[in-house]
Amino acid sequence: MTETILVLNAGSSSIKFQLFAVAGNDQLERRIKGQMEGIGGQPRLLATGSDGKPLSKVTWSAAEIASVPAALDKVLAFLRQHIGGLPTAIGHRVVHGGAEYAAPTIISEAVLARLERLAPLAPLHQPSNVGLIRLILARQPHLLQVACFDTAFHRGHAEVADRYAIPDALYQEGVRRYGFHGLSYEYIADRLSQVAPAIADRRVIVAHLGSGASMCALLAGNSVESTMGFTALDGLPMGTRPGQLDAGVVLYLMNEKGMGGKAIERLLYNDCGLKGLSGISNDVRVLLASSDPKAKLALDYFVYRVALYTGMLVAALGGIDAFVFTAGVGENAPPIREAVVERLSCFGLELDQAANASGGPLISRPGSKVACFVIATDEERMIAQHTLRVARQHRSPQLKEKCN
Repeated sequence: MTETILVLNAGSSSIKFQLFAVAGNDQLERRIKGQMEGIGGQPRLLATGSDGKPLSKVTWSAAEIASVPAALDKVLAFLRQHIGGLPTAIGHRVVHGGAEYAAPTIISEAVLARLERLAPLAPLHQPSNVGLIRLILARQPHLLQVACFDTAFHRGHAEVADRYAIPDALYQEGVRRYGFHGLSYEYIADRLSQVAPAIADRRVIVAHLGSGASMCALLAGNSVESTMGFTALDGLPMGTRPGQLDAGVVLYLMNEKGMGGKAIERLLYNDCGLKGLSGISNDVRVLLASSDPKAKLALDYFVYRVALYTGMLVAALGGIDAFVFTAGVGENAPPIREAVVERLSCFGLELDQAANASGGPLISRPGSKVACFVIATDEERMIAQHTLRVARQHRSPQLKEKCN
Protein backbone atom coordinates (compact mmCIF):
# COMPACT_ATOMS: atom_id res chain seq x y z
CA MET A 1 0.00 0.00 0.00
CA THR A 2 1.28 3.46 -0.88
CA GLU A 3 2.41 5.59 2.04
CA THR A 4 0.02 8.46 2.64
CA ILE A 5 -0.17 11.52 4.85
CA LEU A 6 -3.60 12.75 5.89
CA VAL A 7 -3.97 16.41 6.82
CA LEU A 8 -6.93 17.40 9.00
CA ASN A 9 -8.27 20.81 9.95
CA ALA A 10 -11.26 20.56 12.27
CA GLY A 11 -13.93 23.19 12.85
CA SER A 12 -16.94 23.19 15.14
CA SER A 13 -19.18 21.81 12.37
CA SER A 14 -16.73 20.69 9.70
CA ILE A 15 -13.70 18.52 9.03
CA LYS A 16 -11.48 19.62 6.14
CA PHE A 17 -9.06 17.00 4.86
CA GLN A 18 -6.40 16.44 2.23
CA LEU A 19 -4.61 13.20 1.44
CA PHE A 20 -1.06 13.19 0.07
CA ALA A 21 0.73 10.17 -1.38
CA VAL A 22 4.46 9.85 -0.67
CA ALA A 23 6.28 9.39 -3.97
CA GLY A 24 9.96 8.96 -4.80
CA ASN A 25 12.45 11.08 -2.83
CA ASP A 26 9.63 11.74 -0.37
CA GLN A 27 7.84 14.04 -2.78
CA LEU A 28 4.21 14.65 -1.82
CA GLU A 29 1.44 14.26 -4.39
CA ARG A 30 -2.00 15.56 -3.45
CA ARG A 31 -4.51 12.81 -4.16
CA ILE A 32 -7.73 13.89 -2.44
CA LYS A 33 -9.10 17.18 -1.17
CA GLY A 34 -12.40 17.36 0.64
CA GLN A 35 -14.49 18.32 3.60
CA MET A 36 -17.32 17.07 5.72
CA GLU A 37 -19.47 20.11 6.37
CA GLY A 38 -22.77 20.92 8.04
CA ILE A 39 -22.24 18.45 10.90
CA GLY A 40 -25.40 18.36 13.00
CA GLY A 41 -27.30 20.39 10.41
CA GLN A 42 -27.15 19.43 6.74
CA PRO A 43 -24.09 17.15 6.64
CA ARG A 44 -22.45 16.37 3.34
CA LEU A 45 -19.12 14.97 2.21
CA LEU A 46 -17.53 16.71 -0.76
CA ALA A 47 -14.24 15.53 -2.24
CA THR A 48 -12.24 15.90 -5.44
CA GLY A 49 -9.30 13.95 -6.83
CA SER A 50 -5.92 15.20 -8.00
CA ASP A 51 -7.46 16.09 -11.36
CA GLY A 52 -10.13 18.24 -9.70
CA LYS A 53 -12.92 15.87 -10.68
CA PRO A 54 -15.54 15.00 -8.04
CA LEU A 55 -14.97 11.84 -6.01
CA SER A 56 -17.84 12.27 -3.58
CA LYS A 57 -20.92 14.38 -3.02
CA VAL A 58 -22.92 12.53 -0.41
CA THR A 59 -25.49 13.99 1.96
CA TRP A 60 -27.03 12.62 5.14
CA SER A 61 -29.74 13.66 7.55
CA ALA A 62 -28.83 15.67 10.64
CA ALA A 63 -29.62 12.65 12.82
CA GLU A 64 -27.26 10.38 10.87
CA ILE A 65 -24.27 12.68 11.42
CA ALA A 66 -25.07 14.70 14.52
CA SER A 67 -21.53 14.89 15.89
CA VAL A 68 -17.86 15.15 14.92
CA PRO A 69 -17.21 11.48 15.88
CA ALA A 70 -19.91 10.34 13.46
CA ALA A 71 -18.48 12.63 10.77
CA LEU A 72 -14.97 11.28 11.34
CA ASP A 73 -16.24 7.73 10.83
CA LYS A 74 -17.62 8.69 7.44
CA VAL A 75 -14.43 10.49 6.41
CA LEU A 76 -12.22 7.55 7.39
CA ALA A 77 -14.54 5.07 5.66
CA PHE A 78 -14.37 7.18 2.50
CA LEU A 79 -10.57 7.30 2.66
CA ARG A 80 -10.29 3.54 3.25
CA GLN A 81 -12.15 3.00 -0.02
CA HIS A 82 -9.48 4.95 -1.84
CA ILE A 83 -6.26 3.92 -0.09
CA GLY A 84 -7.18 0.50 1.24
CA GLY A 85 -6.60 1.29 4.91
CA LEU A 86 -5.53 4.00 7.31
CA PRO A 87 -2.97 6.67 6.39
CA THR A 88 0.66 6.34 7.46
CA ALA A 89 0.36 9.42 9.65
CA ILE A 90 -1.99 12.33 10.30
CA GLY A 91 -0.94 15.97 10.46
CA HIS A 92 -3.17 18.47 12.24
CA ARG A 93 -3.30 22.22 12.05
CA VAL A 94 -3.31 23.48 15.64
CA VAL A 95 -3.73 27.23 15.94
CA HIS A 96 -1.96 27.90 19.25
CA GLY A 97 1.20 26.22 20.48
CA GLY A 98 1.83 28.64 23.32
CA ALA A 99 5.32 29.32 24.61
CA GLU A 100 6.24 25.66 24.72
CA TYR A 101 5.80 24.40 21.16
CA ALA A 102 8.04 25.87 18.49
CA ALA A 103 8.10 22.90 16.10
CA PRO A 104 5.81 20.11 14.86
CA THR A 105 5.17 17.74 17.75
CA ILE A 106 4.09 14.11 18.05
CA ILE A 107 0.80 13.83 19.91
CA SER A 108 0.62 12.20 23.30
CA GLU A 109 -1.78 12.51 26.22
CA ALA A 110 0.61 14.93 27.92
CA VAL A 111 0.86 17.11 24.80
CA LEU A 112 -2.93 17.14 24.41
CA ALA A 113 -3.42 18.23 28.01
CA ARG A 114 -1.11 21.21 27.50
CA LEU A 115 -2.80 22.17 24.22
CA GLU A 116 -6.24 22.03 25.86
CA ARG A 117 -5.10 24.62 28.39
CA LEU A 118 -4.48 27.03 25.49
CA ALA A 119 -8.12 26.89 24.33
CA PRO A 120 -9.05 30.29 25.89
CA LEU A 121 -6.41 31.92 23.65
CA ALA A 122 -7.99 30.55 20.46
CA PRO A 123 -11.61 29.70 21.31
CA LEU A 124 -12.77 29.54 17.69
CA HIS A 125 -10.21 26.92 16.69
CA GLN A 126 -8.30 25.22 19.49
CA PRO A 127 -11.16 23.19 21.01
CA SER A 128 -12.07 21.74 17.61
CA ASN A 129 -8.44 21.07 16.65
CA VAL A 130 -7.66 19.31 19.92
CA GLY A 131 -11.01 17.54 20.14
CA LEU A 132 -10.48 15.75 16.83
CA ILE A 133 -6.94 14.75 17.80
CA ARG A 134 -8.19 13.29 21.08
CA LEU A 135 -10.92 11.38 19.27
CA ILE A 136 -8.46 9.76 16.87
CA LEU A 137 -6.05 9.02 19.71
CA ALA A 138 -8.80 7.14 21.53
CA ARG A 139 -9.86 5.17 18.46
CA GLN A 140 -6.49 4.59 16.78
CA PRO A 141 -3.87 4.97 19.55
CA HIS A 142 -1.05 3.50 17.41
CA LEU A 143 -1.62 5.89 14.49
CA LEU A 144 1.06 8.57 14.43
CA GLN A 145 -0.43 12.06 14.82
CA VAL A 146 1.57 15.27 14.51
CA ALA A 147 0.46 18.73 15.65
CA CYS A 148 1.65 21.59 13.42
CA PHE A 149 1.28 25.00 15.01
CA ASP A 150 0.31 28.33 13.46
CA THR A 151 2.42 30.07 16.11
CA ALA A 152 5.65 28.08 15.64
CA PHE A 153 7.04 30.01 12.65
CA HIS A 154 7.12 33.23 14.70
CA ARG A 155 8.92 31.81 17.72
CA GLY A 156 12.28 33.15 16.56
CA HIS A 157 11.25 36.78 17.13
CA ALA A 158 13.51 39.01 19.17
CA GLU A 159 12.31 39.46 22.75
CA VAL A 160 11.61 43.14 22.11
CA ALA A 161 9.10 42.09 19.43
CA ASP A 162 7.43 39.46 21.61
CA ARG A 163 6.99 41.56 24.73
CA TYR A 164 4.06 43.64 25.95
CA ALA A 165 4.74 46.56 28.30
CA ILE A 166 3.37 44.63 31.28
CA PRO A 167 5.00 43.20 34.43
CA ASP A 168 7.61 40.53 33.76
CA ALA A 169 5.71 37.93 35.79
CA LEU A 170 2.93 37.95 33.18
CA TYR A 171 5.44 37.51 30.38
CA GLN A 172 6.97 34.55 32.18
CA GLU A 173 3.46 33.05 32.43
CA GLY A 174 3.18 33.23 28.66
CA VAL A 175 1.40 36.55 28.12
CA ARG A 176 3.35 37.60 25.04
CA ARG A 177 2.96 38.21 21.33
CA TYR A 178 2.88 34.90 19.45
CA GLY A 179 1.70 35.67 15.91
CA PHE A 180 -0.43 33.30 13.83
CA HIS A 181 -0.90 32.01 10.25
CA GLY A 182 2.66 30.73 10.57
CA LEU A 183 2.06 27.68 8.39
CA SER A 184 0.95 29.96 5.58
CA TYR A 185 3.93 32.29 5.97
CA GLU A 186 6.34 29.37 6.12
CA TYR A 187 4.93 28.05 2.85
CA ILE A 188 5.15 31.47 1.17
CA ALA A 189 8.75 31.91 2.34
CA ASP A 190 9.61 28.57 0.75
CA ARG A 191 7.61 29.28 -2.41
CA LEU A 192 9.31 32.64 -2.89
CA SER A 193 12.63 30.88 -3.36
CA GLN A 194 11.11 29.30 -6.48
CA VAL A 195 8.94 32.18 -7.74
CA ALA A 196 11.43 34.99 -7.09
CA PRO A 197 14.79 33.65 -5.87
CA ALA A 198 16.40 37.08 -6.07
CA ILE A 199 13.82 38.40 -3.59
CA ALA A 200 13.44 35.43 -1.24
CA ASP A 201 16.37 36.36 1.04
CA ARG A 202 15.51 40.05 1.23
CA ARG A 203 12.95 42.18 3.09
CA VAL A 204 9.49 40.87 2.29
CA ILE A 205 6.07 41.68 3.76
CA VAL A 206 3.38 39.03 3.32
CA ALA A 207 -0.31 39.87 3.71
CA HIS A 208 -2.41 36.80 4.54
CA LEU A 209 -5.81 38.28 3.80
CA GLY A 210 -8.80 36.03 4.35
CA SER A 211 -11.64 35.70 6.81
CA GLY A 212 -8.81 35.67 9.32
CA ALA A 213 -6.17 38.22 8.34
CA SER A 214 -2.67 39.10 9.41
CA MET A 215 0.65 40.29 8.04
CA CYS A 216 4.21 39.14 8.55
CA ALA A 217 7.65 40.69 8.01
CA LEU A 218 10.14 38.21 6.54
CA LEU A 219 13.89 38.70 6.49
CA ALA A 220 15.85 36.02 4.66
CA GLY A 221 12.76 33.81 4.87
CA ASN A 222 12.38 34.13 8.65
CA SER A 223 9.61 35.88 10.56
CA VAL A 224 10.80 38.94 12.45
CA GLU A 225 7.44 40.59 13.21
CA SER A 226 3.71 39.88 12.86
CA THR A 227 0.53 41.88 13.26
CA MET A 228 -1.16 39.29 15.49
CA GLY A 229 -0.23 38.95 19.14
CA PHE A 230 -1.37 37.00 22.20
CA THR A 231 -4.49 35.81 20.40
CA ALA A 232 -5.86 35.85 16.86
CA LEU A 233 -7.92 38.96 17.68
CA ASP A 234 -5.09 41.46 17.23
CA GLY A 235 -3.83 43.39 14.22
CA LEU A 236 -5.85 43.70 11.01
CA PRO A 237 -9.65 43.81 10.99
CA MET A 238 -11.03 40.46 9.88
CA GLY A 239 -14.33 38.96 8.79
CA THR A 240 -15.82 38.98 12.28
CA ARG A 241 -12.88 40.04 14.51
CA PRO A 242 -11.97 43.68 15.20
CA GLY A 243 -8.19 43.57 14.97
CA GLN A 244 -6.34 46.23 16.94
CA LEU A 245 -8.52 47.41 19.81
CA ASP A 246 -7.75 49.67 22.75
CA ALA A 247 -7.92 47.50 25.89
CA GLY A 248 -9.99 50.31 27.39
CA VAL A 249 -12.85 49.30 25.10
CA VAL A 250 -13.01 45.94 26.87
CA LEU A 251 -12.98 47.70 30.25
CA TYR A 252 -15.81 49.94 29.03
CA LEU A 253 -17.87 46.94 27.95
CA MET A 254 -17.36 45.37 31.36
CA ASN A 255 -17.80 48.38 33.58
CA GLU A 256 -20.32 50.50 31.69
CA LYS A 257 -22.26 47.95 29.66
CA GLY A 258 -22.23 45.21 32.28
CA MET A 259 -20.98 42.57 29.85
CA GLY A 260 -19.35 39.42 31.19
CA GLY A 261 -16.32 37.64 29.80
CA LYS A 262 -18.24 35.19 27.60
CA ALA A 263 -20.44 37.92 26.12
CA ILE A 264 -17.38 40.02 25.28
CA GLU A 265 -15.69 36.97 23.77
CA ARG A 266 -18.71 36.33 21.52
CA LEU A 267 -18.77 39.97 20.45
CA LEU A 268 -15.07 40.15 19.61
CA TYR A 269 -14.88 36.83 17.80
CA ASN A 270 -18.24 36.80 16.03
CA ASP A 271 -19.77 40.26 15.60
CA CYS A 272 -16.97 42.72 14.83
CA GLY A 273 -14.62 43.25 11.90
CA LEU A 274 -16.11 43.67 8.44
CA LYS A 275 -19.40 42.24 9.68
CA GLY A 276 -19.62 44.77 12.51
CA LEU A 277 -18.56 47.75 10.42
CA SER A 278 -20.82 47.03 7.49
CA GLY A 279 -23.79 45.50 9.26
CA ILE A 280 -24.13 43.45 6.07
CA SER A 281 -21.63 40.63 5.81
CA ASN A 282 -18.18 39.38 6.73
CA ASP A 283 -17.64 38.25 3.12
CA VAL A 284 -15.50 40.60 1.02
CA ARG A 285 -17.22 39.38 -2.16
CA VAL A 286 -20.60 40.47 -0.82
CA LEU A 287 -19.22 43.84 0.28
CA LEU A 288 -17.54 44.49 -3.06
CA ALA A 289 -20.85 43.84 -4.83
CA SER A 290 -22.83 46.09 -2.48
CA SER A 291 -23.70 49.74 -3.10
CA ASP A 292 -24.32 50.35 0.60
CA PRO A 293 -22.03 53.10 2.00
CA LYS A 294 -21.32 50.94 5.05
CA ALA A 295 -19.96 48.21 2.83
CA LYS A 296 -17.57 50.74 1.31
CA LEU A 297 -16.61 51.97 4.78
CA ALA A 298 -15.75 48.44 5.90
CA LEU A 299 -13.54 47.80 2.87
CA ASP A 300 -11.89 51.22 3.08
CA TYR A 301 -11.12 50.56 6.73
CA PHE A 302 -9.66 47.15 5.87
CA VAL A 303 -7.40 48.60 3.17
CA TYR A 304 -6.37 51.51 5.39
CA ARG A 305 -5.31 49.15 8.17
CA VAL A 306 -3.33 46.95 5.78
CA ALA A 307 -1.43 50.07 4.70
CA LEU A 308 -0.87 51.21 8.31
CA TYR A 309 0.52 47.86 9.35
CA THR A 310 2.73 47.78 6.28
CA GLY A 311 4.40 50.91 7.62
CA MET A 312 4.98 49.20 10.98
CA LEU A 313 6.49 46.13 9.33
CA VAL A 314 8.69 48.24 7.04
CA ALA A 315 10.09 49.85 10.19
CA ALA A 316 10.74 46.41 11.70
CA LEU A 317 12.63 45.33 8.56
CA GLY A 318 14.42 48.62 7.95
CA GLY A 319 12.95 48.83 4.46
CA ILE A 320 10.99 46.75 1.97
CA ASP A 321 11.96 44.90 -1.20
CA ALA A 322 8.76 42.96 -1.92
CA PHE A 323 5.11 42.68 -0.92
CA VAL A 324 3.11 39.43 -1.26
CA PHE A 325 -0.67 38.94 -1.25
CA THR A 326 -1.97 35.52 -0.25
CA ALA A 327 -5.03 33.67 1.17
CA GLY A 328 -8.65 33.93 0.02
CA VAL A 329 -9.00 37.70 -0.31
CA GLY A 330 -5.37 38.32 -1.16
CA GLU A 331 -5.44 35.78 -3.98
CA ASN A 332 -8.90 36.46 -5.40
CA ALA A 333 -9.85 40.13 -4.95
CA PRO A 334 -8.05 42.36 -7.49
CA PRO A 335 -9.91 45.52 -6.32
CA ILE A 336 -8.60 45.04 -2.77
CA ARG A 337 -5.06 44.50 -4.04
CA GLU A 338 -5.32 47.62 -6.22
CA ALA A 339 -6.54 49.74 -3.31
CA VAL A 340 -3.78 48.47 -1.02
CA VAL A 341 -1.04 49.05 -3.59
CA GLU A 342 -2.34 52.57 -4.25
CA ARG A 343 -1.87 53.38 -0.57
CA LEU A 344 1.61 51.84 -0.66
CA SER A 345 2.83 53.92 -3.60
CA CYS A 346 4.77 56.06 -1.11
CA PHE A 347 7.16 53.10 -0.72
CA GLY A 348 7.75 52.96 -4.48
CA LEU A 349 5.28 50.20 -5.29
CA GLU A 350 3.67 50.53 -8.73
CA LEU A 351 0.88 48.24 -9.92
CA ASP A 352 0.57 46.60 -13.32
CA GLN A 353 -3.21 46.72 -13.83
CA ALA A 354 -3.36 43.91 -16.38
CA ALA A 355 -1.19 41.60 -14.28
CA ASN A 356 -3.29 42.36 -11.22
CA ALA A 357 -6.49 41.56 -13.09
CA SER A 358 -5.06 38.22 -14.23
CA GLY A 359 -3.77 37.30 -10.79
CA GLY A 360 -0.02 37.55 -11.30
CA PRO A 361 2.11 36.09 -9.82
CA LEU A 362 4.08 39.31 -10.43
CA ILE A 363 1.67 42.26 -10.38
CA SER A 364 4.06 45.21 -10.08
CA ARG A 365 5.22 47.23 -13.08
CA PRO A 366 8.68 46.78 -14.53
CA GLY A 367 10.88 49.28 -12.75
CA SER A 368 8.80 49.34 -9.57
CA LYS A 369 11.12 49.90 -6.60
CA VAL A 370 9.16 47.29 -4.66
CA ALA A 371 8.15 44.02 -6.32
CA CYS A 372 4.60 42.84 -5.68
CA PHE A 373 3.34 39.27 -5.99
CA VAL A 374 0.21 37.17 -5.63
CA ILE A 375 1.17 33.70 -4.39
CA ALA A 376 -1.37 31.05 -3.46
CA THR A 377 -0.74 29.64 -0.01
CA ASP A 378 -0.85 25.92 0.75
CA GLU A 379 -0.92 25.33 4.50
CA GLU A 380 -2.00 21.72 4.02
CA ARG A 381 1.10 20.87 1.98
CA MET A 382 3.23 22.52 4.66
CA ILE A 383 1.56 20.37 7.32
CA ALA A 384 2.06 17.25 5.20
CA GLN A 385 5.75 18.04 4.75
CA HIS A 386 6.23 18.56 8.47
CA THR A 387 4.31 15.39 9.29
CA LEU A 388 6.34 13.26 6.87
CA ARG A 389 9.59 14.68 8.25
CA VAL A 390 8.55 13.90 11.82
CA ALA A 391 7.39 10.44 10.77
CA ARG A 392 10.75 9.70 9.16
CA GLN A 393 12.58 10.84 12.28
CA HIS A 394 10.20 8.92 14.52
CA ARG A 395 10.54 5.77 12.45
CA SER A 396 7.08 4.56 13.36
CA PRO A 397 6.42 0.79 13.14
CA GLN A 398 4.37 1.36 10.00
CA LEU A 399 7.23 3.08 8.24
CA LYS A 400 9.80 0.54 9.41
CA GLU A 401 7.64 -2.21 8.00
CA LYS A 402 7.39 -0.46 4.65
CA CYS A 403 11.13 0.15 4.49
CA ASN A 404 12.16 -3.46 5.25
